[in-house]
Amino acid sequence: MEFTLKRTVQVLAGLLILSAITQAIYTGLYMAEVDVPRQLMWGAEGLIFVLLAAFAGSALVDAKRYSLGFSAILVAGTLNVVQVGVGLTMFGPFFEAAGEVEGLQPAAGAVVAFSFMVYNAAKILLGLAAIVFGMAKMSGGAKALGGLTVAIGAVAMIANTLSMALGRDFSGSLPLAGGSGVLATLLLALCLSVAVKDD
Repeated sequence: MEFTLKRTVQVLAGLLILSAITQAIYTGLYMAEVDVPRQLMWGAEGLIFVLLAAFAGSALVDAKRYSLGFSAILVAGTLNVVQVGVGLTMFGPFFEAAGEVEGLQPAAGAVVAFSFMVYNAAKILLGLAAIVFGMAKMSGGAKALGGLTVAIGAVAMIANTLSMALGRDFSGSLPLAGGSGVLATLLLALCLSVAVKDD
């Protein structure tokens, strides 16, 4: 099967939608205090992010325009692989050790803080990609969708920058950074078709 730019962008959009859905499900279960199958969900997300990075890299090479947008998606996918990897491989051992040795609790907290910093950095990049492709969609005539995508992308960039700089509790109980990042990801997926039409 030949992966043309059109097919690559379609797969990329599908992967972005899948990543938004899995994060929304995980967040919903967590907020409802339901026991979350982390190994299964984070493992699935890890696969999605690996493929996301690969297809974004392919689109970056093939597309004549929007290199900034595709580059942002590529790096966001790569960072998300790191973030999921930290969660899967380090959270358990660090928290187990911290439960046995009191002095290790700050180290366990630092691992979680690092994971969230990587998460926020990835969301900043997806917000940037949403701005790039949202502006392109606006230029193509879809002003409502494009304008909304640009606005949510900007909110995601600002909220995740503040979360990265001030800590993840900067907005209180409101999940502004994560929520805006997931919404920007979904809107980004809807705007990606402009890359095929303009190439």
